[in-house]
Amino acid sequence: MDWYQPFGDTASPPWTVRTGLTHAGLSVLALPPGGSATIDTGEQEMLVLPLAGAAHVDRGGQRYELRGRADVFAGRSDFAYLPRHSEVTIGSAGGGRFAVAAGPCERDLGFRYGPAEQVPVELRGAGRCSRQIHNLAAADGFECDRLIVVEVLTPDGNWSSYPPHKHDEHSAVESELEEIYYFEIGGDGAGYHRVYGTAQRPIDVLAEVRTGDVVLVPHGWHGPSMAAPGYPMYYLNVMAGPRSERAWRIRDDPAHAWIRSSWDGVPVDDRLPMSDAEGTP
Repeated sequence: MDWYQPFGDTASPPWTVRTGLTHAGLSVLALPPGGSATIDTGEQEMLVLPLAGAAHVDRGGQRYELRGRADVFAGRSDFAYLPRHSEVTIGSAGGGRFAVAAGPCERDLGFRYGPAEQVPVELRGAGRCSRQIHNLAAADGFECDRLIVVEVLTPDGNWSSYPPHKHDEHSAVESELEEIYYFEIGGDGAGYHRVYGTAQRPIDVLAEVRTGDVVLVPHGWHGPSMAAPGYPMYYLNVMAGPRSERAWRIRDDPAHAWIRSSWDGVPVDDRLPMSDAEGTP
């Protein structure tokens, strides 16, 4: 499998992205004004997130209106959770792009709505390693069975997903999670993303990423995600694993773990928060 998937490589209209690993999956739906698409969740739970535009999500006579947003840099968005064994229609009066995160599950949770105002915002890192996290469905937040879904905004010139870290083993310090990165870059620019493995489980990715590109992380150290000067970076993370425990424990690459201590006393980048939310350092 190609771990780096440039925009269009996995497209199947009206889907611009159709990709995934064993436990974590991602699709991106592009709808024209008045367009719609129907999906069957099967054995998976899903989360529908507007990237650009508004939508309505219908299941069995119940409907949620997603106000959405102009684009991923405009602020947080509301979203909808889709249970397994459901037939769901996503429609949009004005058209837009909508991410659908997915993963196998074992529990039947309800069809639910997540308001944008209730999405926790976290400011992580310091200085040129500062970034903004929207914890849409973090491990300790909005309830899912296995899925973890967050989005990250990185000001231009900054590094995020740094220091490099991994979560591919089940232990007291790591959760066993696959991860998908979906990127959008401001101003039609480009950024870079790195993934590398261990001697036992090698992987080697250094990709120039543009809007619509995907990097799959089945295992290994990942980071940094580098936003080039002049071009802010957005990425959506979808994580899931084989275990019933829904947790996010990470281990930094020992060669670079010292970076965290260098942030002591360094303020968060004053360009954050980048959007409508008050952040919590």
